[in-house]
Amino acid sequence: MQKNQTKLILRVVLFSSTFISMFFVPWILVWAWIQPLPNTVQEQVVEALNYDLDGIIVYVDQAGTPAEFYASGWHDRKDKIPAYPQAIFKIASITKLYVAVATAKLVKAERLSLDKSLAEYFPELVDRIENAEKITLKMMLQHRSGIPNFVDHPDFWIKPPKNKQETLDYALDLPADFEPDKGYGYSNTNYMLISDLIDKVVGYPHQQYIKQEILLPLGLKNTFGSLNELNEQQKQQLMSGYYAGIDKDFKTENTGLMLATAEDVGIFLRALNDGSVFNEGEQEIYSSVYVYKHTGLLVGYQSFAEYHKDIDTVVVQFNNTTNFNGYEWNLAEIIYSRILKILRNNTNE
Repeated sequence: MQKNQTKLILRVVLFSSTFISMFFVPWILVWAWIQPLPNTVQEQVVEALNYDLDGIIVYVDQAGTPAEFYASGWHDRKDKIPAYPQAIFKIASITKLYVAVATAKLVKAERLSLDKSLAEYFPELVDRIENAEKITLKMMLQHRSGIPNFVDHPDFWIKPPKNKQETLDYALDLPADFEPDKGYGYSNTNYMLISDLIDKVVGYPHQQYIKQEILLPLGLKNTFGSLNELNEQQKQQLMSGYYAGIDKDFKTENTGLMLATAEDVGIFLRALNDGSVFNEGEQEIYSSVYVYKHTGLLVGYQSFAEYHKDIDTVVVQFNNTTNFNGYEWNLAEIIYSRILKILRNNTNE
């Protein structure tokens, strides 16, 4: 009798939990996922606007065929300018790929060492970053340093930093997230420090080094180190960025990160994956420390860049609508996965 009552109670609890959870499921995401798959990428790009995205740009580079460009929605919703594929976009953390390549080049040139410590490179930070003597450049590149991520500081979004020093301050004088090389923790602080280190070693801004050693050799004329590099015409080409529920354009916010067209990111990504961005001996160093794809997220901007070996295709996707509760990000991932499925279906026909 007692056993039967227990089973009944468990069934009631499970049913109630399932019923209650239905009210919290983001059904719009489920709906976006289960919709019949369109036949073309352009149809999918247009369909994406049904889910409250302001604008979307997609670049597809399938080996052996001309690159394809897609866009839908608004480049600037206030001025009613339609989205177009050649727009400049804030690529956020995709910047880390360029910084990692630059670092590999400097390591090969013996101007940097993967085994040298943070304390040796930045002695002034020894008392402000825990384990500075144990953290190596390699650990920083791999996000295995344990250095806190400045965006995780509780005041970061309440009192946004006005410059690089204020940004760094949000990661200083805090306990380490873990012992060096004993865990993984994605931290923007790592790459901000690496960028500063490149500045120090080459004697001029790392953006200039990246331009000379990576962008110019690849013929990338629509990639920029920061918002400060854009002239007035290029600022008009910069796609507006929106945060869901806020009537503001975030394109004038200067984050210090890179900007580029989808095509430029795609060309760079293929060169990264086929090794043509490297000189002799550099790719082996890079492969030991970082990845060959990346995503990016800023207020108003999210981006995806990946090479898919099975179909020898690079796909870059930009969306100019974000929030930080996960909805917009998950939606963008669903759209990207559906575009990839369309490309695979078409390749296999």
